[in-house]
Amino acid sequence: MSRIALVTGGTRGIGRAISLALSDAGATVGANYGGNDDAANAFKEETGIHVFKFDVSDFDACKKGIEKIEADLGPIDILVNNAGITRDKPLHKMELEQWDAVIATNLNSVFNTTRNVIEGMRERGFGRIINISSINGQRGQFGQANYSAAKAGLFGFTKAVAQETAAKGITVNAVAPGYVATEMVLAVPEKVLNESILPQIPVGRLGEPEEVGRCVAFLASDEAGFITGSTLSANGGQYMV
Repeated sequence: MSRIALVTGGTRGIGRAISLALSDAGATVGANYGGNDDAANAFKEETGIHVFKFDVSDFDACKKGIEKIEADLGPIDILVNNAGITRDKPLHKMELEQWDAVIATNLNSVFNTTRNVIEGMRERGFGRIINISSINGQRGQFGQANYSAAKAGLFGFTKAVAQETAAKGITVNAVAPGYVATEMVLAVPEKVLNESILPQIPVGRLGEPEEVGRCVAFLASDEAGFITGSTLSANGGQYMV
């Protein structure tokens, strides 16, 4: 896979695993990050993967960031929209800022990045766009009206853009992970994890970030050229669609 890839939120958690999976598959990866310079620099030093700091919720910042990536690495062939945040609270207690922040980072960002690569992909006749959604975008989740709405929006975006670009050699797919052993999930109290979360998962364990990374690497490959507008659920059987 001799391609140029951009992974948003690509230096930590699932994004880190995606960046490494694409790099291992032969892609030249630019990993975007938003604010944690120490983590990003440590990731770059450890892996040799290029890192680029810009705010994916800001259209102009995305435009400049993508121009920088393409100047340094070359035209982007693979875009993985992974960046996301949570601001959990039941809707009757949720503040507008909490709603807006999650929608901006988890949903608006996907327009911001995709809009800035799509014309180049169309001109070159090739592209792979993979949007990282969530099981909670498929089934909803208490206290996550903002997060679930944003992640559900990715499914509609994926299907619409897949139809628009299929004839141009571009595929657009989504991956919907379940509970994965990231820093955020592992911070959940052990009692809650063991008594409330794991019993819901038929395979009896959390997913590993690398398992999501391998899903993305497959969808980004030439071998997946006949798959578009689809959602790959990687959730251990917790929610079957």
